[in-house]
Amino acid sequence: MIAELGRFLIALALIASLAQMALSWAGASQGGRSPYAAAGRTASLAALLTSALGFALLIAAFVQSDFSVAYVAGHSHVDKPLFYKITAAWGGHEGSMLLWCLILALFGYGLTRVGPAEPAFRARAVSLQGLLQTLFFAFLVFASNPFDRLDPAPLQGRDLNPILQDPALAIHPPLLYLGYVGLSAAFAIAAAGLIQKISGRDIARALRPWALGAWASLTAGISLGAWWAYYELGWGGWWFWDPVENASFMPWLLGAALVHSAIATEKRGAFPGWTVFLALLAYVLSILGAFLVRSGVITSVHAFALDPERGVWILGMLGVSAVAGFGLFALRAGHLGEGEGFEPTSREAFIGANNLLLAAAAGVVLVGTLYPLFVEMLGGAPVSVGPPYFDAAATPLLVLTLLLMPLAPFLPWSNGGAKPALKQIRAALLLVPAALAGIALVWFGAPVLAVIGGALGVWAMAGAVMDIAKAFPLAQTRALKFAAAGRAMAHAGVGFIALGAAADASRPPDVNSALGRGESIEIAGHTLTLTDVRRADGPNYLADRATLAVSDGRTISPERRFYWAADQHTREVGLGSSITGDIYVSIGEARPREDGSAAYEIRAAFHPLVWMLGLGATLIVLGGVSALIAQVLTRRQRAVLP
Repeated sequence: MIAELGRFLIALALIASLAQMALSWAGASQGGRSPYAAAGRTASLAALLTSALGFALLIAAFVQSDFSVAYVAGHSHVDKPLFYKITAAWGGHEGSMLLWCLILALFGYGLTRVGPAEPAFRARAVSLQGLLQTLFFAFLVFASNPFDRLDPAPLQGRDLNPILQDPALAIHPPLLYLGYVGLSAAFAIAAAGLIQKISGRDIARALRPWALGAWASLTAGISLGAWWAYYELGWGGWWFWDPVENASFMPWLLGAALVHSAIATEKRGAFPGWTVFLALLAYVLSILGAFLVRSGVITSVHAFALDPERGVWILGMLGVSAVAGFGLFALRAGHLGEGEGFEPTSREAFIGANNLLLAAAAGVVLVGTLYPLFVEMLGGAPVSVGPPYFDAAATPLLVLTLLLMPLAPFLPWSNGGAKPALKQIRAALLLVPAALAGIALVWFGAPVLAVIGGALGVWAMAGAVMDIAKAFPLAQTRALKFAAAGRAMAHAGVGFIALGAAADASRPPDVNSALGRGESIEIAGHTLTLTDVRRADGPNYLADRATLAVSDGRTISPERRFYWAADQHTREVGLGSSITGDIYVSIGEARPREDGSAAYEIRAAFHPLVWMLGLGATLIVLGGVSALIAQVLTRRQRAVLP
């Protein structure tokens, strides 16, 4: 019953999305106030409600362990804890695509409520969002239906991949999709503005809140994914330039560029074409990310293992979105208008330079990610593009971005003002040589880029402090105060991430050893002694838990688990965290010794200041939320003005 009703609901969502697209288009053609536009709004609500009910049914199927639904049988088990039964609803391809479609419909309805102010512009944006919904709901109904039946139904399911049974990764996909799919609203607004021949400044004003919200969500999603990779995979790192990581990092870079470019366009009319182009490109790269993750063309621990036929569907949606968006841009970019001129040392110039650096970094990541695919398509031998390429090609661009970022808030719009800006920020400039010396002393022998990155992190944080000290007292409205606080928090967050990454790049070598009870190893001035190994079984796994005593009085307890339903071993890392960093320990298999005792494989690492990465990401998200609140307050102020 659940399967049949679920298929019916997502089919209705597809029909409602088609109606939303057609009716809203007709309404836009009649000025946005006709009955067609109202019917389009109703259709968008119908698409949202039917997809939400369908998703609720899928969760119910997991909770009930209804293995007659093929997707449930492939990703659940009766012994799985309830929390992971619920989150398994989006732990595989079909369920995550239903979540993607649900969020698309949510943003489609959101555009009907708080979209562009001009009625025809809003109706056109709702229509184009309906087109994007239709493409993905069609993919869901015809190629990736989460309610396909399995007959006869098995007594047990195959269980969700054990490494995905983690709280951080349970929350990671919804946040990531809010970012990916949120960029669809910016795409729809930009494309609608081109069709309606709206000025670039008005398009930027309309899409800026959506871009801010999407970028903040994408930041949170990427950060949770990096944190999960750090402590769950047992590899001892938080970023690997993995193709799936790159798939989310590219839209993030372009989203950051879009947020800043939209500010310059809205306030000064600068870069109207560039802002619209970024809105189109960021969403296209989001779909490209979906293709890379779901087509089976790449191998990654993060990827969904699927056949290439489904990848062709996604590639088709990518082609439709790219051709439609960039075709419109080519035809209508001339109607966006031109901003006022500005000096090379103005705020616009620095925003433009940072935009180019962010876009270039995204291009470098794109080339490195796709190059192996093109080589294999052309019949060449398989190749791998790894961290050395990305570190050498992308890192210098990001370093230059960090160098320029703190200066922009101190520069005036339009007219040059480098000398006054440098005078205002001179205290922060004095911190740079001190930071260089300190970093070189603390992490002696650190790579040159790590030392530079750490110094620039300090530079960014100092600039953010001076920015808020200067801007906050001058802010006369709540909106301006939230905007100033958001900018300072986001910039400080980037500084913390740079400093944390520089410290982690300078960490001492890992220690690998086989320890028996009572034996010790040394790592970063700490002595770790294996005191005990005992059973610590869970509801759906068997586990051996080790206890290691640290010389400073802490204890660390890594685990080695076996999930019987999935027939898979995992390592659960033990962390000993302090202000200086994390002692990171994982335990492997037991090896018998000649005397009959057992020695356990122990891998220990020390990650200095790794907490700064989490703090930095949190500040960026809070900064984005604060800036979004400023946008909401500004919108309300405009609404009450006569």
